[in-house]
Amino acid sequence: MAISDNLRGALYMNLSMFAFTVNDAIMKSLTQNLPLYQTIALRGVVAVLGLILLARATGGLRLPAARHDRALIGLRSVVDVAATILFLTALKHMPLATLSAVMQVTPLAVTLGAALYFKDQIGWRRMLAIIIGFLGVMLIIRPGMEGFSAWSILGLASVATVVVRDLSVRRLSGSVPSLVVALGAASCVLLMGLVGSAIEGWQAITPFQILQICGAGGMVIVGYICSVTAMRVGDIGFVAPFRYTSLLWAIVLGWVFFATFPDGYALIGAAIVVATGIYTLLRERKLRQRARAAA
Repeated sequence: MAISDNLRGALYMNLSMFAFTVNDAIMKSLTQNLPLYQTIALRGVVAVLGLILLARATGGLRLPAARHDRALIGLRSVVDVAATILFLTALKHMPLATLSAVMQVTPLAVTLGAALYFKDQIGWRRMLAIIIGFLGVMLIIRPGMEGFSAWSILGLASVATVVVRDLSVRRLSGSVPSLVVALGAASCVLLMGLVGSAIEGWQAITPFQILQICGAGGMVIVGYICSVTAMRVGDIGFVAPFRYTSLLWAIVLGWVFFATFPDGYALIGAAIVVATGIYTLLRERKLRQRARAAA
């Protein structure tokens, strides 16, 4: 039975979010016993080699000729290093589902960042949704109240770096292969892991940890491929909301593997963030459709 492009896109996006969340769960498990930077470096080796092989197989291993594009790739790669350090440090000390709930505010933050930096027009409805979404995050982390973790601040800082990372590629030329962008970021993260591990120290690893590292690197590659494919085969306005399934996977994996489950406040806050994020995406889709109709 044939399925529509939008349904295929939704399936790819679900698989992408599952793969990325499995990677997060594996990395959280590994960093409980291995130094953080060693773990980042080992996963980076797997991810970089996999991306190089994939880029060669698809003919996407070519550097952009324009200096402007190379500068943007460099900026994105450096920011991705900061995002990786902040996220994995927070993940090491926070429940998987709680950090995932905080990260769900990223689409709202990207919309706000685009309005501030690129002067994108956002109406009062989307601005109200963004404000409510950030209030939902405050309900998740509850600053100043019992149960608050200072590591949540690193999670929010990670959101900020992801916003800069995502906005930095908006002006990339359409001819720049996506794999080159991903490979640049993965290579910088690998280099950061090697430098950090030289300072932090190196520890012997077990055969099971080697399998975990290979699994994490493989999940990153699968997640990236499925994410790109999802956005290409389906309508962005339809496919993008399925990013929020990562929170469901995080809750399930956190419960099964780490025996942690979000409390009531975190669940309510997460529901608010997801609802406002989906509303914002659907509102943007509706406005694009109106603009196309008017044109």
